[in-house]
Amino acid sequence: MKNLIIVESPTKAKTIKNFLGKDYTVVASKGHIRDLPKSSFGIKIDNQTFIPEYRIPKDHAAVVKEIKDLAKTADQVYIATDEDREGEAIGFHIATAIGKDPQSLPRIVFHEITKNAITHALENPRVLDASSINAQQARRLLDRIVGYKLSPLLSSKIQKGLSAGRVQSSSLKIIVDREKEIKAFKEEEFWNIDALFNKTIESSLVEFEGEKIEKMTITNTERAHAIKEKLLQETFKVALLEKKERESSPSPAFMTSTLQQSASSSLGYSPKKSMMIAQTLYEGVKTHQGVMGVITYMRTDSLNISKEAIEAARDQIKKNYGDAYLPKKPRFYANKSKSAQEAHEAIRPTILEFTPNIAKEFLKPDELKLYTLIYNRFLASQMNNARFESQTLMFESNSGKFKASGRKLLFDGFYKVYGDNDKDKLLPDLTLGQEVKLTKIDANQHFTEPPSRYSEASLIKKLEGLGIGRPSTYAPTISVLTARDYITIEKKQIIPTEIAFQVTELLEKHFPQIVDSSFTSTMEERLDLIAEDKEDWQAILWEFYEPFEAQVAKGKTDIESQKVVVFTGEICPECGKELVRRKGRFGEFIACSTYPTCKYTQNLKKISETAPKEKITLAVPCPECGGPILERSSRRGKFFGCGNYPKCKFISNHEPTEKKCPECDYIMAKRELRKKEIFECIKCKHKEDA
Repeated sequence: MKNLIIVESPTKAKTIKNFLGKDYTVVASKGHIRDLPKSSFGIKIDNQTFIPEYRIPKDHAAVVKEIKDLAKTADQVYIATDEDREGEAIGFHIATAIGKDPQSLPRIVFHEITKNAITHALENPRVLDASSINAQQARRLLDRIVGYKLSPLLSSKIQKGLSAGRVQSSSLKIIVDREKEIKAFKEEEFWNIDALFNKTIESSLVEFEGEKIEKMTITNTERAHAIKEKLLQETFKVALLEKKERESSPSPAFMTSTLQQSASSSLGYSPKKSMMIAQTLYEGVKTHQGVMGVITYMRTDSLNISKEAIEAARDQIKKNYGDAYLPKKPRFYANKSKSAQEAHEAIRPTILEFTPNIAKEFLKPDELKLYTLIYNRFLASQMNNARFESQTLMFESNSGKFKASGRKLLFDGFYKVYGDNDKDKLLPDLTLGQEVKLTKIDANQHFTEPPSRYSEASLIKKLEGLGIGRPSTYAPTISVLTARDYITIEKKQIIPTEIAFQVTELLEKHFPQIVDSSFTSTMEERLDLIAEDKEDWQAILWEFYEPFEAQVAKGKTDIESQKVVVFTGEICPECGKELVRRKGRFGEFIACSTYPTCKYTQNLKKISETAPKEKITLAVPCPECGGPILERSSRRGKFFGCGNYPKCKFISNHEPTEKKCPECDYIMAKRELRKKEIFECIKCKHKEDA
């Protein structure tokens, strides 16, 4: 054997081997082969210097031995891990683990796993980047310091099994803060006045008696109906006829965050699922040209595209759609993020001849959907703008002005790739000054809505906007929060659990920097500077560690315990330990005292005589399962929930009634709105006077 190439993934290894001859052996490290120990702090601190005590985990011992043995007989050993900081660090650990000088081994990089890319990489090796390795080490040690020091403190003060993390905790605060906004929200009434002219033209009131009508201008029934009655008596004519040509530009090819957001909204994929599928598409699948990677590297925050890929896209556009769809010059997109790694590329298909139509013969259904999303987005990004004619009509009377809008597609441009243009909404041809007939006028009551909970996609967009985390951390952060029972995801909405509020409030009070998004963002920027060899990683670690360690020591004595454990005297049927009463977002329940080791739970059947009794709303069965509805209370106030929780998760903030909603036939709740009782549908929010 002459050459050994070391990658992380067995699939990646298999794909690369297909492109090379018998002179090459390709082996996978199967991820990280060295890391900090799980059972101890694993960092020695000596004279403001941090010395990580890396270990080879037992489950990687055999892999390391195999690579070591292969390296002994190889004429040349290549490091071919992913081209990002984590990949650079994995390469460093591989070299060290097999007894090689990391700076002596040729390092090859590629953004796509195709024959041309692998051949080019072998012809242009470099050495491992020490600055990138240091940046990744600094991140790993920072995360270990925060997690190892804070997690035991949380467990001792609140509840066993809790954890904290540098990115995790600041992300959780964002979710908790949104939930607090929702809880504190007070709805406000407002009215819209809409009209129909000449039986077909829909319009909205934009001015009345010289006052501009905006969302909150009309706030009560009396004024709304007074305006309506006055306008009904008046005659209208066309006061404005306007047509303007507008253009719509394509979006750039995907980077990690936008792919995760688009896959969530378009396909319903979680970020974790999107990245798993993208990893498969990158590492290699069957195609009409053999096994190869069909997309470029999927962990990227760059919008760059190689010249060769742009030219290939332009050829494809001209061939399949014609010159009208091809811009005179290639499109280039600038990344707004200062930290974007511009050496990388955006996510794009590696071979444009592998169209979604051909791909459906080779890819699994979920793979095809994501691949099609990536393929179309890339091709569209190099096409001409779509052009529209926007149309505006203004109808005017003595007192009011109504506005109607329409749109006509003049040229579909990049929409041609997607094939799902919105239908034109055309306004009729009228003349200035022409009288129009007011066919119908409606005064419609509305109420302001609370801010919506984050979805996984919108949370990633928020984290990216704040500079929290990087492409490789978005999906894992959400997974950790879910695994730690800090959040639940229901109907695509992220809901913080009760324990999330406790943890966040404690950290806000005693460790404010850990949950401060600007602190976390600034630390990410400093890690970027380490990677650029502009900051010293040891100095940054000490700057953080010294005051943080003092905060932890102070917290051990100053933070009061929030643990309230009420043992029930009953035995857990799954592990034999004692059951305790716990509080959750939906009230109290029974759980195993060893949680999270044992996750057994049951409905609250036995309540001590000193605890408040739950009131059963006997007249109304649960609309989801038919069980009893209980009046409960949490630290955020009274609510009503199904007695069969956690199997049934019906919940209402207001008292349910037997009255059925005329809109959706769900049960309605009675509540007070501006000192007046009303009925409100628990599902669709339709309101009626009580």
